Amino acid sequence: MKVPADLKYTESHEWVKSEADGTVTVGITDFAQDALGDLVFVELPEVGRALKAGEACAVVESVKAASDVYAPIAGTVIAANDVLKDKPEAINSDAFGAWLFKLKPANAGDLNKLLDAAKYQANIEAAK
Repeated sequence: MKVPADLKYTESHEWVKSEADGTVTVGITDFAQDALGDLVFVELPEVGRALKAGEACAVVESVKAASDVYAPIAGTVIAANDVLKDKPEAINSDAFGAWLFKLKPANAGDLNKLLDAAKYQANIEAAK
């Protein structure tokens, strides 16, 4: 199971990448896509939507379950990966390449509240 060291994570299995322009890119982790199985549908948040930290804002659905995706921090959606609407299985192929949405953070300091790779790895080991 991949857990890239340069990303931040949530306990609900989202990954967060800080971009050079101050925005963040969000997706679901390898652990999450593996637990869900073959993804068949993705619902993404609308561009311009203001999100609160922890708010359900997207859905990933597999042949066996549907799961909410939560905003890792508060912010405004500035992009959604529309490719996933036609190819949700791209998340299964490359969970860290197939991002879901991008946020402009309301407070960049909120990123410090997220888990680093070591803490996230410990969480998924404990869940097994």
